[in-house]
Amino acid sequence: MFLRYSLNDTLVEVMEPQTLWDPFQTKVLGRSHAGEEMQEPELLPKKDLIFPSGESLPKAWLDPEYNLEK
Repeated sequence: MFLRYSLNDTLVEVMEPQTLWDPFQTKVLGRSHAGEEMQEPELLPKKDLIFPSGESLPKAWLDPEYNLEK
């Protein structure tokens, strides 16, 4: 799955997509696709990732308390 890193507008390949929809994970392992050489995977904060279209990630993926019954 590819997302965009909003801080530098780089396309990022998410190596472990299941961490995206786990709201308790604040970082995901991703590989930047910039330049000609394969980049090393690095942990990136989910809050700084967006879909390539520019849309934000769903709140349910970011906030562990989202939609809890009170």
